[in-house]
Amino acid sequence: MTNSPAGHTPNVVLITGTSSGIGLHAAIAAAQAGHTVVATMRNLEGTRALLDAADATGVTLDIRRLDVTEAQSVTEVVAGIVGRYGRLDAVVNNAGSGHLGTIENETIDQVRAVMEVNFFGVVGVTRAALPHLRTSHGRLITVTSVGGVIGQPFNEAYCAAKFAVEGFMESLAPVVRSAGVSVTVVEPGAVATSFVANVGFDPTAPAAFGDPYAAGLAAYLARAGSSFASAQTAESAGSVVAALLDGDVPPFRVQTSDAARQFVGVKLADLDGSAVQRLTSDRIA
Repeated sequence: MTNSPAGHTPNVVLITGTSSGIGLHAAIAAAQAGHTVVATMRNLEGTRALLDAADATGVTLDIRRLDVTEAQSVTEVVAGIVGRYGRLDAVVNNAGSGHLGTIENETIDQVRAVMEVNFFGVVGVTRAALPHLRTSHGRLITVTSVGGVIGQPFNEAYCAAKFAVEGFMESLAPVVRSAGVSVTVVEPGAVATSFVANVGFDPTAPAAFGDPYAAGLAAYLARAGSSFASAQTAESAGSVVAALLDGDVPPFRVQTSDAARQFVGVKLADLDGSAVQRLTSDRIA
């Protein structure tokens, strides 16, 4: 899919989760590249940062409310896009939420909630969009995480959801490719955003996990805080996502930084799992 020539209908792109971070910057970069961007978010009270970025870059966005966990919301937004523009050329599944926890200290309902947003939300948007992407021979791009390849300590539910997304998309890709739709998963590593705030966990209270996990959690939070403070910018990661909308069909798996490529590479070359276990065990020591 490439930018449409002057006088032709521009490419129409739906991006979820655009109130901040990667989604916000992907929406801006895609609009700068000439795409018609439908930028969505769960709560329209969170539009200020996106509107400010659009004003600063001189782009126009079609901003709509979309809660990926609400089937009616998903159906209405996709139908509304096609009704207004007559087509849908690409979807960027970006909406999601972080989560810290370990299974002894949380409920099954908490785990289900993580899966609902990060996995079933992606499935629902994908299902609604696919008939229109088949018509346009479009692109389905899903932001997962390096945590969808390598499980992270105290991220069991989150990584399980991202693993599920990767398996879903890897299985779906050859099926929809036969109908003209390309599928890509994008795997960011640490991105410089407010990581701890986003997962809703108080970093000053690792003792809440109790023995024997408190020391490991404290070590993990200390390491995560330093990693995220010096990580790839959200703007850089968003630009990688937006670039996948143009030019040749991208590969199935794309990382957003050299650090992410190096990290994921450990897993892909680790036939017996020992390298990954050494790597992740070091994070809580």
